[in-house]
Amino acid sequence: MKLLSSATALLCLAPLAVTAKPASFFGFSQDVIAQGEPVKGDNPLEYCANTRDYSLEIQSVDLAPNPPKPGQTLKIKASGVLHERVEKGAYVLLEVKYGLITLLRQQPDLCDQLGNVDLECPLEEGPMVLTKEVDLPAQIPPGRYTVHADVYNKDGKQITCLDGKNIQF
Repeated sequence: MKLLSSATALLCLAPLAVTAKPASFFGFSQDVIAQGEPVKGDNPLEYCANTRDYSLEIQSVDLAPNPPKPGQTLKIKASGVLHERVEKGAYVLLEVKYGLITLLRQQPDLCDQLGNVDLECPLEEGPMVLTKEVDLPAQIPPGRYTVHADVYNKDGKQITCLDGKNIQF
């Protein structure tokens, strides 16, 4: 699915302003899309409001074009340092909204999705660089999108948590 692979490419680098009220998400209670610290680079990403010490230290993420454009190729360049090995069983709590409408709410296996960004498990500790081009479908409806990705290792320890807020198409 193009939407899932695009969201994965944007937010699943480990391994990418609606409300601050807690919401139930796959049995977890968390703040969904609250104000967080921006991720360095040319991108619409922020760390989740409950920023902690993540095992993925993102140094920068650059998107071209930013904001992404329907029917065009999105170029993603990201770098960071992974402080713990990521193995099979890691997962992502992923939510994509169009305005207030939830389009996608899934818990995909991270290792299964890494092929979309030309990586594979296990991911070893150390510096990482990701360069990927994603062809976005021309049929993306115009409007504002919000993406939330909460990434965990196989033991349930948080790797990172990112929000893409008010992504305009």
